Amino acid sequence: MLERKFHRPDAGLRTDGAEISGYASVFGLVDRGGDVVAKGAYTACLERLMAKGGSVRMLWQHDPNQPIGVWDELREDDHGLWVKGRLLESVDKGREAAALVQAGALDGLSIGYRTVRAAKDGKGRRILHEVDLWEVSLVTFPMLPDATVQAKSHDPADAFVQALRRAGQLLTQA
Repeated sequence: MLERKFHRPDAGLRTDGAEISGYASVFGLVDRGGDVVAKGAYTACLERLMAKGGSVRMLWQHDPNQPIGVWDELREDDHGLWVKGRLLESVDKGREAAALVQAGALDGLSIGYRTVRAAKDGKGRRILHEVDLWEVSLVTFPMLPDATVQAKSHDPADAFVQALRRAGQLLTQA
């Protein structure tokens, strides 16, 4: 059975090539469904994908009939599952997604996966220890709302300026 987890990532976007990047999943956080993704949950899946040259699909709102781009990089680090890809503006929904992200109307990422190995903890939460990742979608309502798409730009230099602004905001909050 395919399951989905939603997350709002810190990501950058620029159009044509429409590059986006960020965390599609963050380890250790309880989502609205009571699940927690454990560090290492994606390792086996990513290794299998790399070995066979496979890919994880980029979809619009989890609709398998609406691919909107390609994920060029997926990696697991200490924080979570980081993704980087390109929205395809030659596809109607890809162009629409780029415009919505650019306007700030859409800022969520969500994963579609099959649970391979999970366990309940003493607090009623399901801890996902291993998942088979099928897709990462751009979505309106993420299940894990702790991060958002931040930098939105047609020009890579604008994305850099947005990143500097975010860094300044973080410094003023510290």
